[in-house]
Amino acid sequence: MANLLKKPVKLALIQLASGADKSANLSHARDKVLSAASAGANIIVLPECFNSPYGCDYFPKYAETLLPSPPTASQSPSFHALSAMAAESKSYLIGGSIPEFEPSTKKYYNTSLTFSPSGDLIATHRKVHLFDIDIPGKITFRESDILSPGNNITLVDLPEYGKLAIAICYDIRFPELATIASRKGAFALIYPGAFNTTTGPLHWRLQGQARAMDNQVYVGLCSPARDTSASYHAWGHSLVCDPMAKVLVEAGEAEETVYAELSGSEIEATRKGIPIYTQRRWDVYPDVSEGAKVGDEV
Repeated sequence: MANLLKKPVKLALIQLASGADKSANLSHARDKVLSAASAGANIIVLPECFNSPYGCDYFPKYAETLLPSPPTASQSPSFHALSAMAAESKSYLIGGSIPEFEPSTKKYYNTSLTFSPSGDLIATHRKVHLFDIDIPGKITFRESDILSPGNNITLVDLPEYGKLAIAICYDIRFPELATIASRKGAFALIYPGAFNTTTGPLHWRLQGQARAMDNQVYVGLCSPARDTSASYHAWGHSLVCDPMAKVLVEAGEAEETVYAELSGSEIEATRKGIPIYTQRRWDVYPDVSEGAKVGDEV
């Protein structure tokens, strides 16, 4: 399990506020991505639904067609904007997520696109677990009323650094995805997400620390900035946890970009000190990573 991260890398999480104007959202994201790159970031992350407001009422209106890939500029302006941002910034860009429409099936997805520093699409993750919750008197939300789930665990290989796992928001509550990704060699788990002001203060930081502690890898959670005039109030607090589950950096509620330096030596030291990777009891329980559906949906 050593050398998961080949060399140190600077991660940037952009906590972004997005409104009703998709073109303005894309332009604003570009400014923030270029600013993060100028600060030395090698891997840059945008939040969930960064190109639109978040909510079931908005998914169909803002959805874009991604297949067959590459889509035309009219089919997916966000695809082409993200590709250009990655190439211009010369960074790996995890493009948060955008609503996707699949014409052949008439289905909608919550989809994350990752681009290389040359602007090439290198991974696609469709949100696997849909956000269907009902906390009486607090919040009710049903993504499955509109969205369909993806069917793959997404790992992307960055040749200079190693493997990253990408999932979206509610996916973090299912530790199996994180366990499989880490056992497949991921040095970091990246979650664009939009926890709300009910579940955020309870579980946002806790989930990030739990996934880091369980798997002894870095975890990055990238939220939208909070907009109290919107119909959905994001928690904010984008953060990075190290392999010992220490929170290295955490944003507030407003727009902010946070940075963290990731080091392979920290992963190795953590796993040497607390060697859970050599202490697992496959004679007592099975390896959840065997037979897992790992790939992307490009």
